[in-house]
Amino acid sequence: MVDHLANTEINSQRIAAVENCFGASGQPLALPGRVLLGEGILTKECRKKPKPRIFFLFNDILVYGSIVINKRKYNSQHIIPLEDVTLETLPDTLQMKNRWMIKTSKKSFVVSAASLTERKEWISHLEECIRHLLTKTGRQPCTEHAAPWIPDKATDICMRCTQTKFSTLTRRHHCRKCGFVVCADCSRQRFLMPRLSPKPLRVCNLCYRQLLAEKKKEAEADGRQTEPIRSAIQGYEPSSGDDSDKSDDEKAEQWPADTEFYTSEVSWSSFHS
Repeated sequence: MVDHLANTEINSQRIAAVENCFGASGQPLALPGRVLLGEGILTKECRKKPKPRIFFLFNDILVYGSIVINKRKYNSQHIIPLEDVTLETLPDTLQMKNRWMIKTSKKSFVVSAASLTERKEWISHLEECIRHLLTKTGRQPCTEHAAPWIPDKATDICMRCTQTKFSTLTRRHHCRKCGFVVCADCSRQRFLMPRLSPKPLRVCNLCYRQLLAEKKKEAEADGRQTEPIRSAIQGYEPSSGDDSDKSDDEKAEQWPADTEFYTSEVSWSSFHS
């Protein structure tokens, strides 16, 4: 089906329509052999609150963005290579049902569908495209994934010290390694994680020590010395964990580092016919 549509006029028109909706703020999407397979609106669990997002599934990428005017204007375009994607079905919560996680090496986030059937269709289409792409490229499935950010409203206190209470003046921060919501005192360190960013990122104190120990171990194995990687600037860097919410010793028995917070009528419209 993909091969049949690859060089057709209807496929070119559909991709051009998506490009036009994103306008100058979006990247060109038309490439030889690229096919637009379907689209739909999913609810994305963002840092502040769940928000509707438009998603487009191509045979090699997943594109999503914010809805300004449905079917006419979108912005905040994000492009995810499918060969970097792993999916994980999640249980329902009181607030959201039909959830699953889209995990990549750079960013992981939770989405939900309007119905169980729609979720099954999305996951089925995604897994089929990923499987076909990995077979074609000969690559192995991605095993390293970025931690999803715990939503701000999930806790009123720092998830590391469990003492600091968040308020208008005491703001929340997110550790880029574990995704926990932490206070400023528990996340003063920065660490360079090239897989996520070319600059040092905010991490909580516990993750900093773990990362430093791992780096020291690697350096000793290589017969080299290592120094802590710190950022001279202790200020706030723009959030990389959410596409639109740019606002901005641990008690392990209460918030252990391995706590699994994410374990286990708009519908999908395919263009098969």
